[in-house]
Formats: sequence, C-alpha cells, structure tokens
Amino acid sequence: MPVPYRIDCPYCGEIIELLLDDSVADQCYIEDCVVCCRPIALAVAFDADGVPRVQAAREDDT
Repeated sequence: MPVPYRIDCPYCGEIIELLLDDSVADQCYIEDCVVCCRPIALAVAFDADGVPRVQAAREDDT
C-alpha cells in the first residue's frame, strides 16, 4: 500500500505529495516535481515501525 508523504521541492519550494512504496526498505530514485517538472533525487528508508525517512535533493546536487 503506498504511503503518502509530503516534501518541499528543492527547486521551486512548493509542497508536493509523494506516494512511497513501503514494500522496499531502502530505495533511491528520481521523481519529477508535479509543479515545476524538475527532477528530484529521493532517498527513502523505512524504519522498523514503518515510518519513512525521506531525503530530497536537486538532481544536480547529487
């Protein structure tokens, strides 16, 4: 079941909602901002209780 999670876009600053896949413990991927369409590098990890930790960065900063 996808887990909703909100972040601030590192480019435009708008709050966007992500749907995180909790079936994979640690993951890194690129997702485009739905507002400015720029690529966001995401690092997602879930702890033992299923709480997500998300790091979002500009793709050109990685």
